[in-house]
Amino acid sequence: MPEIDFWYSIGSTYSFLTVMRLPDWCKENHTSVRWRPFNVRTVMTEQKNIPFAGKPIKSAYMWRDIERRTAKYGLHARLPAPYPISDLALANQVALLGMGEGWGERFTRNLYRIWFEDGVEAGSEAALAEALHRSEQDPLPVLARAREPEAVAALEAETEAAVAAGVFGAPSFVARGELFWGDDRLEDALSWVKVGHVV
Repeated sequence: MPEIDFWYSIGSTYSFLTVMRLPDWCKENHTSVRWRPFNVRTVMTEQKNIPFAGKPIKSAYMWRDIERRTAKYGLHARLPAPYPISDLALANQVALLGMGEGWGERFTRNLYRIWFEDGVEAGSEAALAEALHRSEQDPLPVLARAREPEAVAALEAETEAAVAAGVFGAPSFVARGELFWGDDRLEDALSWVKVGHVV
């Protein structure tokens, strides 16, 4: 079964579109995707790329664009969602920890629901704890482990791996070494991994 690396960062608004539709999409397309959380804020800061902060016209377009695509995919969202999120690193450290223990995808989807459907800022302690609870995890010990140096270092290593793969934003997909950036490039990534070109 072909595999695509799905590089995403909790805190990325457009990642909501991919996160929420990806499991059904994988079943429909008989493919697998490896979920890889990283710290997009670190990457963008290093590249001096601040996409929406202080840019009200661009921000308004972003929310309208997400609203259109949400309707296209049959998703539900209360927009605009709180943005930007506060503790982006911690949210992704929890997600990465969960990926190693089998509950990371569920946590990510639950946290995006809390953020985009319930309107609770995804980096807040309340949102993280609720997402863990919905994922059948005990929030206090998980959050404590996610703050430990090992978890911090693990996210930093994944972020470095993302940069090494050419990733500069989220969501991104890497298929056979080829980078595709943006939720609307998921189908192109699938085409590439299956036949080696975009159809």
